[in-house]
Amino acid sequence: MRLRLPRWTTTIHGQITAVIFACLIIAFVIGSTLERWVRNEYNAPDLEAMSARISAIASVLAEATAEERKVVLGAANRGGQALSLRPLSYFDDVTTSSPDEPLVQVAIDRLLPPEDWPVPFGGWRTFVDGKRVLAAKVDAHTLVVMELQPDSFLRNDALRFGSNYLVATVTLIILFSVFAVWAITRPLRRIASSAMKADISVGSAPFEERGSVEIVTLARALNAMQNRISTMVEARTRMLRGISHDLRTPLTRLRLRAERVKEQEVREALLSDIERVDRLLKESLGYLRDNHQQEAFQRADLASILQTVCDDFADMGHKVSYSGPARMVANFKPLALTRAVTNLCENGVKFATKLDVELRTDGRHAIIDVMDNGPGIPEEYRSRVLEPFFKMDAARGNPDAGFGLGLSIVTEIIQGHGGKLELLDRRPNGLTATITLALSRA
Repeated sequence: MRLRLPRWTTTIHGQITAVIFACLIIAFVIGSTLERWVRNEYNAPDLEAMSARISAIASVLAEATAEERKVVLGAANRGGQALSLRPLSYFDDVTTSSPDEPLVQVAIDRLLPPEDWPVPFGGWRTFVDGKRVLAAKVDAHTLVVMELQPDSFLRNDALRFGSNYLVATVTLIILFSVFAVWAITRPLRRIASSAMKADISVGSAPFEERGSVEIVTLARALNAMQNRISTMVEARTRMLRGISHDLRTPLTRLRLRAERVKEQEVREALLSDIERVDRLLKESLGYLRDNHQQEAFQRADLASILQTVCDDFADMGHKVSYSGPARMVANFKPLALTRAVTNLCENGVKFATKLDVELRTDGRHAIIDVMDNGPGIPEEYRSRVLEPFFKMDAARGNPDAGFGLGLSIVTEIIQGHGGKLELLDRRPNGLTATITLALSRA
């Protein structure tokens, strides 16, 4: 039979309340034990009790004769206490501190002062000739004074409260630290990690719904938001895919009609424009395809894929070469990564005369460098060119550039692999696109 906890224990508010109650119980048990142990090990005077005793003795002495006062003081001093009668002028040189007083004792008196009643004559901190004393007024001219022994800086009254206070503080810190990690920090880190890996195109719930009620509510809200975003993106993608596909039919009719135009100059201009529109439609359809997102990870030879891409471009007459190991097996999406490297190479051959594709490893990552000798990209544009539909035609000098989706597709594919894409300068001129991928995935 499974034990069901009360509902209040599943909320952060209830758990904090439970932690405080547990802290109070632990402080009561351990604090009392600590107090008894320290009291047995150290001589801890009880200033409150001493003040009460001196006040009682002073009231007795006030009604006694001179001979009776000697008897009362003698009886009071049998317990080892240093009681004496002093004139009121004894307190003319009283101070509230002593150069020989330990700093710990000063701190204890400031942080844990005794109770306000009965207050000794002159206050709780009175020193005469560097010695701490407690005094009570007997009459208008006489004081009864007790010299305190400097055996211990601890006070019994401070120990009684301070031990509980200390244990409660330490226990509260420890319990709250453990609670914060278990109930708040760890679930939030789990949610943050899921958010970093979340793909809005995937309909499954990426946030694990477990933990306290508040954490579960947060995870459910994020999952619902992810589902709404996925639905919105899917609707937009279907609409754009449909528009791009439906435009192909009238575009084909325009091409057939343009080919029947008799004026050669007009016919070539029309066919050139139709060809450009056709390329843009193919590019947009390629971007809207999400095959790389549905593809599963598998073990494959990364070096072989790069060599194949380079050979394909070389067969088309481009100067594209590969350098690196003949074999490097890793866990990735072969078709998606092929498309990413192909897009980088296509982008490179548009603006450069030579491309070098290099594969290397640092032990934990596979690093692919696609290096060209083109004009490069200014540093202020390197983050923007990774955005969809951003074009930098003037800087790259290509009037036939497309929609600016090639690098966006590369970015999505690399992010789907949990990798990193960087655009760096190449010396003396050119651009280096560096892809960093983990060799193994958990």
